[in-house]
Amino acid sequence: MANDSRFAVLIDADNVSVKYIKIILDEISKDGIATYKRIYGDWTNPALVSWKSTLLDNSVLPIQQYSYTTGKNSTDSAMIIDAMDILYSEQVDGFCLVSSDSDFTRLAARLRESGMTVIGMGESKTPNSFIAACNKFKYLDILSAAEEEEPEDAHKSQSAQQSKKAPKKAKGKPEQKKGSDQELKTNLNTIRRALRTIVRENSDEDNWIFIGKVGNILGKRYPDFDVRNYGFTKLTPFLDSLDMFEIKEERMENGSPQYYIHLK
Repeated sequence: MANDSRFAVLIDADNVSVKYIKIILDEISKDGIATYKRIYGDWTNPALVSWKSTLLDNSVLPIQQYSYTTGKNSTDSAMIIDAMDILYSEQVDGFCLVSSDSDFTRLAARLRESGMTVIGMGESKTPNSFIAACNKFKYLDILSAAEEEEPEDAHKSQSAQQSKKAPKKAKGKPEQKKGSDQELKTNLNTIRRALRTIVRENSDEDNWIFIGKVGNILGKRYPDFDVRNYGFTKLTPFLDSLDMFEIKEERMENGSPQYYIHLK
C-alpha cells in the first residue's frame, strides 16, 4: 500500500485508554496519512477528562455523543454513522477503527465490501469476530509493552545488525507475549502450521520463497499477525528463530539484500 493512502481514524473513547494515542497515530502513519482523526464519547463524563490535552496536542477532533439511556452505547451509533458518511464522501482509501468492542464487526465488514482497507486496533481482549473483519489488526497493549522495553530491544537490534550476511541462527525461541489477561488470538503453533503450508504451496521449483511474499500471505490469513507480538522487530529473525527454515541472502543490483527461505 502506498504511504500516501488516506485514512479516517475513528476512536471509541469508551473502549480505548488515553495512553495509546501516540501508538495509534504512529502505527497508522506506517500505512498512510490520517486525514480524519475523530474520537467519540460523552465528554461530559468525568472519566474522559484525561483526554483533553492529548486531543489538543494531536489534533484529534472530539465528537460529543450523550449517553441518553443507561446501559446503551450511543457512542457506537455515532461512530458508525460518521464512518458511512465518510465512506460515501469518497475522500479516503481506508479506515482505522480503534476499539476493543465487537459491535464494530459489521461496520468493518461493510467498509471492506466497499473496497476500503480496514485496520483495527484494540487490546488483546478484542473478540475474534472484529479482528477477522479487518484487513489488519494491531494489539495496542502489546505494542505499548514493547515500547516500554525499547531500550533493551534497541541494543539487541544494534548487535544483530553488525553482521550483514545471511542471518545467523537466533538464540532462544520466540516468546508469545501476553496482553491484558489472555493469550493472543493467533498463537505461535497456529503460525507455525500456516507457515509450513504457505511455503509448501507457494515456493518455486527449487522450494525457495521470498520472505516478503510469506509475510504478505500470512498477514492476509491472520489480520492480527505481527512479529512484535512475539518479541521481534523484523520478519527474518522471527522466521529464523522458529528453526523450521534454511535462509539464504541474495543481493539486488543496488546492493540491498533479499532473503529467501525453504523448509528444512
